[in-house]
Amino acid sequence: MNTSRLGTLTAAVLLTDAAAHLYWLTGRTWPAHDVRSLSLAVLNLEVPFTPRVLVPLAAVLTTGAVAVLARSRGRGGLPARLVTGAVAAGTLVRAAAGLVWILGIGADTATPFYWLNLIVYTPLCAAMATAAGLLTLRPLAPAARPPHPTGPAATLSRTAGRAARP
Repeated sequence: MNTSRLGTLTAAVLLTDAAAHLYWLTGRTWPAHDVRSLSLAVLNLEVPFTPRVLVPLAAVLTTGAVAVLARSRGRGGLPARLVTGAVAAGTLVRAAAGLVWILGIGADTATPFYWLNLIVYTPLCAAMATAAGLLTLRPLAPAARPPHPTGPAATLSRTAGRAARP
């Protein structure tokens, strides 16, 4: 898969997560019935879903998405590379924690969190860690310049330009 696609897919997941946090900022708790159930399903512990918690998370996720997308397209320089590296490290840590929870350590196998972690969270984090890691480590070629025009029209244009000079 090319770097542009890796970046697009990784950024899409990050932006979807940011959008979910912004949605929860409205006070809605879908797909759960209440904040407690949502918190337990998403985090395996009770955490307040307040602006103080959700806004910074949405901002960090959006920043990560923009950096990953820029890096995948050979843009953004060192800042994009560093933030993409942070995305790789963060998702790798989350994937490792997910593996521990899959083993039943710190997570009850009868909870929605356990199954969401097993089927969604950990595989997504592992894939994102791999993609962001590849984008961070892989030297990206600079954006390609369009080829120099050739052919009769280009020759005519160049000679017309020379004739117009004093």
